[in-house]
Amino acid sequence: MNITSYSLIAAAVMGLAACGKQAPVGSEAASTPTAAAEEPSQSVIKIGHSAALTGPAAHFGKDNENGVKLAIDEINAAGGVDIGGKKMKLEMISEDDQGDPKTATTVAQRFVDANVAGVIGHMNSGTTIPASKIYSDAGIAQISPSATAVNYTNQGFKTAFRVMANDAQQGKVLGQYAVSKLGAKKVAIIDDRTAYGQGLADEFEIAAKAAGAQIVKREFSNNQETDFNAVLTSIKGSKPDLIFYGGMDAQAAPMKKQAKKLGLNVIIMGGDGAQTPEFIKLAGVDADGMYATSPGTPKDQLAGGKAFLEKFKAKFGNEVQLYSPYCYDSVNMMVKAMQEAGSADPAKYLPKLATMKYEGVTGPISFDAKGDINNGAITVYTVKNGKWEILEVIGGAAAAK
Repeated sequence: MNITSYSLIAAAVMGLAACGKQAPVGSEAASTPTAAAEEPSQSVIKIGHSAALTGPAAHFGKDNENGVKLAIDEINAAGGVDIGGKKMKLEMISEDDQGDPKTATTVAQRFVDANVAGVIGHMNSGTTIPASKIYSDAGIAQISPSATAVNYTNQGFKTAFRVMANDAQQGKVLGQYAVSKLGAKKVAIIDDRTAYGQGLADEFEIAAKAAGAQIVKREFSNNQETDFNAVLTSIKGSKPDLIFYGGMDAQAAPMKKQAKKLGLNVIIMGGDGAQTPEFIKLAGVDADGMYATSPGTPKDQLAGGKAFLEKFKAKFGNEVQLYSPYCYDSVNMMVKAMQEAGSADPAKYLPKLATMKYEGVTGPISFDAKGDINNGAITVYTVKNGKWEILEVIGGAAAAK
């Protein structure tokens, strides 16, 4: 064997090995290693998904991933998607961004290098915002099903969309509800200093002040903290009527438990990060009396909610956490835009995505000039007898009529 022949074979082997290494653990490619050999690349549309698949928010991330997977599996099972008269299959490439902004930018660049046609994600605002610049520069469509920070769509990127209400909308409802419906006059605020937690807390503070409340304390922790005794002891002296927490369920639950132990018999309120089955599981009997909001209509009241919840549980063996229906709609809406454009090229289908009206399982979806959903609903809940109960749905389809 001569040197030239050896080099060519070695290069081929190395190329195949590299392809194997690049397939992420959660991807369809990882579960079917021969897919690339069986399907020519031009007959496959790659859809990127990224969320925190490890760490304290992994239950959210897996929920999101499963929503994307369900949509893609259904489309493929029905024969794929017709793009300009050609049947094409979808392939999910799922990456763990660990809820870390730096990791998220690395993941975003991997998606660009993999020539994905679009991205569903990221999950939280702190990862979605830095990743969005990379997608914008590459001209790749990005639909976030769960990042609510106002700054995501305030950057002016024509590639950025979200399918649920943002923090300004949610914070306004929270602040007004705390004062007008719950009678809070003196309010303390704690946030986890993430883009999501701090952003929502800021919007809550603006709305609560505007409604006439006095902010007696503003404290912060971090998104890994589970010991709130010092912060709560500091707040106790200011005698608030209500404590608002901007952060996720893994922190909100121990905070609720510790407040009760300290004799802080006040109303505790959070946003969508706390409005989960996991919060109730973690807080146990102390979960009762918690108030929280969530962008969107209640899951069992969604336009196609009942059918979605049933097939989700049948496929994955567990209940929807929170955002998977929005992931499901995001995939289907993106694919419909491709069909209408007759192309999976983002440059061609982005104009369709920006202007289309879509009826999803979460209700009607259309975007404003920034990429935010029009007339996004906010639902207010409380925990009663170990279950989240609906108190009020504000905005949404009813507001659009």
